[in-house]
Amino acid sequence: MFYEPEKDNHGLKRAPFKSCVVPRPIGWISTMTAEGVPNLAPYSQFTNLTYDPPYVMLSINQSPKKGTRKDTAINIEATGEFVYNMCTYDLREKMNITAAEFDYGVDEFAAAGLEKAPSVLVKPFRVKESPIQFECAYV
Repeated sequence: MFYEPEKDNHGLKRAPFKSCVVPRPIGWISTMTAEGVPNLAPYSQFTNLTYDPPYVMLSINQSPKKGTRKDTAINIEATGEFVYNMCTYDLREKMNITAAEFDYGVDEFAAAGLEKAPSVLVKPFRVKESPIQFECAYV
């Protein structure tokens, strides 16, 4: 198949760009508003970038419904901190709840029935049920 991302010439239901790079781990990203309200959202454009130093990369698009920046991007830039939480198969339904577009300042941990674990190095909470979390600083 030949595909030009800037043209709609693929004949598929959805543009195939995201499906061409697999597997794509889900970056379940927890942040905190400048006022201290927790935020949690999944991102499929997430990966490790380097291991020495350990960097992760996250791509956050605009909100398709609002046409504005997503809460996660606003929070990361305002506070300089976030946490990557590994999402397992058993957590998939709760992760799907956090994928909904909530109003700014809504606590997605509470909406999904997830427990918050305090972080050691950053202010955003970790997902207690997640087996692996990376506490991160925005660079």
